[in-house]
Amino acid sequence: MDVIDRKILAELQADGRLTVTELAQRVALSVAPCHRRVRELERTGAIRGYRAIIDPAAVGLGFKVLVQVTMDREDASTITEFERGLAGIPEVRHAERLFGDPDYLVRVATAGLASYQALRDEKLATLPAVSAVSPRAPVTARTAPIAVMVGDLVANTWAPVPRPSGQLCA
Repeated sequence: MDVIDRKILAELQADGRLTVTELAQRVALSVAPCHRRVRELERTGAIRGYRAIIDPAAVGLGFKVLVQVTMDREDASTITEFERGLAGIPEVRHAERLFGDPDYLVRVATAGLASYQALRDEKLATLPAVSAVSPRAPVTARTAPIAVMVGDLVANTWAPVPRPSGQLCA
């Protein structure tokens, strides 16, 4: 992966709806080589897909909760079964397995407090090996699309790619 590939990734992270022509202009390539590079980045898995980012409140899921989950055992088969169950709960927006306690941090979105309580009691608390479910409601949220650092690798240090507007793509 070279500097141009990283510029392509930075541009697509900022706006995944760019046409190949617009992208080529932004990274100073002609259309055909830019298109070949994008296809190669897709083929190798550097680009895993394209999607719309939906506002949860706009679809009736404005009640957001961070849930700390503590397990009573963590053998491989239990973890696999727990994660499979978690993946089957549509209200779960994101989950991370952590070192230490709690074992998982799970981000959920529901319609309101009553629907969160039902989710907690009927789904989260019944997953395999769950010993504690502790909700934390965010007071404020500052959200921005999560971007992967795709800056230039120079002398084993990352340098962010400058954006046209002066912002940095981190």
